Amino acid sequence: MLNKQMLNVLLTNDDGIEAEGLQAMRSALAAIDGVRLAVIAPDGNRSAMARSITTRRPLWVAEVPFADGSVGYATDGTPVDCVRLARLGLVEGFDAELVVSGINHGANLGDDITYSGTVAAALEGVVLGLPSIAVSQQSGARALDYRYDGGFGFDVAANFVARLVQRIEDVPLPATTLLNVNVPAGEPAGVEVTSLGKRIYRDELKLEREEEHRRRYWIYGSDPGFHDEPGTDLAAVAAGRVAVTPIHFDLTDRAGLEALKGFDLDDLLAAPIGRRAVGDGPVAPARSRPGRDRSAHEMP
Repeated sequence: MLNKQMLNVLLTNDDGIEAEGLQAMRSALAAIDGVRLAVIAPDGNRSAMARSITTRRPLWVAEVPFADGSVGYATDGTPVDCVRLARLGLVEGFDAELVVSGINHGANLGDDITYSGTVAAALEGVVLGLPSIAVSQQSGARALDYRYDGGFGFDVAANFVARLVQRIEDVPLPATTLLNVNVPAGEPAGVEVTSLGKRIYRDELKLEREEEHRRRYWIYGSDPGFHDEPGTDLAAVAAGRVAVTPIHFDLTDRAGLEALKGFDLDDLLAAPIGRRAVGDGPVAPARSRPGRDRSAHEMP
């Protein structure tokens, strides 16, 4: 149960501690009576790092002063590291009860959330048993992805999430679920509870530079499309509505469990492994390969 007298809120992001979106969210949360706020964020942009963690070196942490006289903490780690630092007691006497991640510069919709550091930080909160909110702002050009075209306005997103935090005990949110909030550019036409939509990625293998013994490629295409399905986050933001999507960590396919149990997997323990044909060698890399539209749920 959350502390009704003083709610400890951890604010983080993946765009970095100096990012305008985080600062807008920080100001809105700091203005709430009864909220004790701690800010721990990366010291630079860590977009698209998903659930990366830092295990092979120690983390640097620096105190960062804010214009209002408060301080935050910047680390050379990842967004998930930031949540772990808070949980392990980086801020003396602070035990987070709620995680807010954002405001991200650009939308995090549909299949894209699996790449998102913003959503990953909120998901880490869920893993640790904390209610969590990820919030992202669509660009002024109304792109349905991470592009910065047209700049950003964060006031609507910051105010919406601040009000959500004020009423977090009244929100019917299971303990193992986070809320992924995406706010459209301009004045929203309303709020819609949505499911995750499906992307159409236009990836392309494009040779950018070639040197002796190595080549450099672009592999991710621009302007991804989406399946315009009513009730999804992509469709809601495209129509100018705030999308609120409940997301949980359990990735198990329950129907697939029963189907797979009907297959004799034990038989594979005795099956011989095929040998590579004599003369097979390494395949040379392509210089370029045209892309094609591909749903995120379609195998390449």
